[in-house]
Parts: sequence; C-alpha cells; structure tokens
Amino acid sequence: MKNRYSLIVLVASLGVMSCQEKVPADVVGTMDATVKDSVIVYEEYMGEEPTTPEGTEFYEPKVPVVKPGFIGKAPSDAIVLFDGTSLDNWISTNDSTAAKWHLNKDGSMTVNDKTGNIQTKQNFGDMQLHIEWKSPLPVQRENQNRANSGVFLNGIYEVQILDQNDNPTYVNGQVASIYKQHVPLAMASVPTGDWNTYDIIYHAPEFNKDGGKIKSGDITVIHNGVLVQDHVEIKGTTPYVGWPKNPAHGKGPLMLQDHGDDSGVSFRNIWIREL
Repeated sequence: MKNRYSLIVLVASLGVMSCQEKVPADVVGTMDATVKDSVIVYEEYMGEEPTTPEGTEFYEPKVPVVKPGFIGKAPSDAIVLFDGTSLDNWISTNDSTAAKWHLNKDGSMTVNDKTGNIQTKQNFGDMQLHIEWKSPLPVQRENQNRANSGVFLNGIYEVQILDQNDNPTYVNGQVASIYKQHVPLAMASVPTGDWNTYDIIYHAPEFNKDGGKIKSGDITVIHNGVLVQDHVEIKGTTPYVGWPKNPAHGKGPLMLQDHGDDSGVSFRNIWIREL
C-alpha cells in the first residue's frame, strides 16, 4: 500500500506542474522505480485468512455443462460452420454471392481456384475455433506456392496454411505463423495429403470511440496437438506488403483464402465456440 500511495502522490504533484515545465530527473526516476517495484495484491485474499477448507470454497456461479465432441464431432455448444453437407454458411468475399468452392463426397470442401476467398455469413468476436485442412497429393510447386491458404480471424488476421514438408520458406510466413508477425514455436505438420488440425483461441482487440486501439488482441494456436503460438499479441493486420494496420472494427467473419495459384487445399469439420 505504501508504494501505491507514493505513486498517487507523485502523479498528483506532477499534475500541478505547467506543461512547459521539465519534470526533474530524480522525480522521474522515483516514478519508474515505484511502478517497476509494484507488488501484485489480490483483494479477495486480503483481511483475515480462513482457517477451514470451507472458507475458500464457493458454489456459484454454476459452470455450464458442455458435452465434448468425439471422433471429429463438435461440442454441444459449438456453432458448426461446415459439416460436409453444404456451403450454406459461407459466401464469396468478393461479392457476397454463394460460395463457389468444391463440395466433395468425403465431407470436405476444396478451394476452387481463382473464384476468390470465402467467408462466414455470421460475424464473430472472441472465439475458440477448430478447423481441419490438408494439402493435396501429388505435391505441387514449392515455397509459398505449395498448398497456400490462410485462416483469417475477423477477416483480417491470418494464421498461415502451407505445405511446409521439405519446403523451406521465410519463417514468419511458414505454416502456423501469424503471417509476417509471429514465427511458430514448432513445425508440427503431418505428412502431405493427411489431415492437419488447428485449434485456435482468439481474443479481439479493443478500440476507443475515436478508433484508436487501446488493447491488443491475441492468438493461441495448437497445431496437431502441439502449441505453436502461445497467446501472442496481434500487432495489426497481416499484409503481404507493408506494415500492420489497426483499423477499428467490431465482430467480423471467419475467412478462408483462395491463394489464386491452384493451391488445392481442402477443409473439413469447422466449428466455433464464442467466448
């Protein structure tokens, strides 16, 4: 409490200074040290400490019951975006018409080359996303032109899809990267032609009334059971050229990429749990 009180006093004293006055170096140093040395205190653990087990047990609020999905099935509270039967939940990003990708007999869908990206009709904010994808056989091309696609959260933040097997490329653009922002912690792809899984946790950024970003979003990615992005900060959009940008936005669609080079990437079993 002493450190907190000192910080308040320092801030208050600085507030009465003129904007033109220079803050003394010793005061700035004291402020830095006070903030840096602040100790985390949890209010719920202050006061007299309980002496019985019951003193630290609570029964409300009740935890909702979710039945987990087994063998490729979605949990009971999930929004199923693609179950292999239709593309009804998806539209063309270019013109909002019906999605033109290939619906396959095995319950998957495949990018229809040069027809454009597709996105969900529904918009989402914070989410848990499950999606499965595979690259085609035989292997085609190399580098960024081998089975390239992407999962775009909010329609603008890309988790890269790429056939990375024996296919070196720039590491901040390889499979499971947050495109040109975060290199994955590991390369966890299955053999080409087998099904990969992404389980993604996304928290959207927050913006003030003037459109300025006041809190960064974050992404966690588990690729085939392996943690590859650990609660990483979203620095902005994920463009091919240039710096990330931070346009203000609310909820947005989930978008899947047509890379325009006959990528042949397929998808199945896509669902979301809103957080």
